Amino acid sequence: MRVGLILFGLSVTLSAQWLHRPTPELPRTPDGKPDLFAPAPRMADGKPDLSGLWGMDPGGYGNMAIDLKPEDVKPWAAALAKERAANFRRDDPSQYGCLPQGPRANLYAPEMEKFIQTRGVLVILIEDLTYRQIFLDGRELPVDADPSFMGHSVGHWDGDTLVVESTGFKDRTWLDMAGHPHTEALRITERFHRRDFGHMEISETIDDPGVFNKAFTITIKAGLVPDTEILEYVCLENEKDRQHFTGTSDSIPPALKLTPDVLAQYVGTYEFAYPENPTVPGTYNVTLADGALFLDTEGRGKTPLNPVSETVFYLRDVRIEFIKDARGAVTSFKRAYVEGDLEYRRKPDRK
Repeated sequence: MRVGLILFGLSVTLSAQWLHRPTPELPRTPDGKPDLFAPAPRMADGKPDLSGLWGMDPGGYGNMAIDLKPEDVKPWAAALAKERAANFRRDDPSQYGCLPQGPRANLYAPEMEKFIQTRGVLVILIEDLTYRQIFLDGRELPVDADPSFMGHSVGHWDGDTLVVESTGFKDRTWLDMAGHPHTEALRITERFHRRDFGHMEISETIDDPGVFNKAFTITIKAGLVPDTEILEYVCLENEKDRQHFTGTSDSIPPALKLTPDVLAQYVGTYEFAYPENPTVPGTYNVTLADGALFLDTEGRGKTPLNPVSETVFYLRDVRIEFIKDARGAVTSFKRAYVEGDLEYRRKPDRK
């Protein structure tokens, strides 16, 4: 898996990489810091230039169906996603099988994406050595093309927004991190809008009649990552994860009943950014309702936190432990992974 490689290997690889190389032509404030709110750059023909190194923040959309009603998802697809969750998603062909992420590439926050734009093509390089080509030369999507992991993409401009149509995805990959499947009939329409130098929004409309009963749209935020470069990441190199993924959700301890006073101490807003993508932190809200604790991402997709002790909870199948300082104040929570825990820092409460 990606996270463990970065956390464990960072100190070894830093000196050999270009991690502190200033980004050319990056606007800066008088004190030398990147001015990410400067106007977006443009190509010679006046079209927005999307080039740059971008970190993705999918918000709550690691589960693309999070806003859908149960009847919007085909029963077979909902059952398969539930089965995959019960098995801790250990059959994920990309996370643990080391295949390309496929149509969910923008949902995988640990990997940055380098956009290189020319008049005729936008090339997206992803740290796991996969890539996308979005052709801007007026060609049509291929008819009955051989399916591929990253699909086939063509784009056109709608004002300052790049509209991209993609088809031809292999159905071996998963649609999202929650384990929803897709068929080879999947069609994705993306709209890339660079709001300023350092911020871009990507809306994705998902249309797969074999899995969903209606098309739906999600929005992903992207932040420019300045003064650095992408790192090569090879999933199969020194891979040691899969042997550890043998349990099922039945192995989760039974939930306990905690008083509202105990639960209330965890309510607050927490932030987390992957070490290799620090400029795009995610916001996670812990809320209390009807005597139960919930975790959501930027106000979306409330998911119950089921307590198994006073400080340890389970988010579906993921272990969450709240951390306190010497005075007993909650400072963070840690999310357990095989390769090492990730810490989500609590933001100061507003007065």
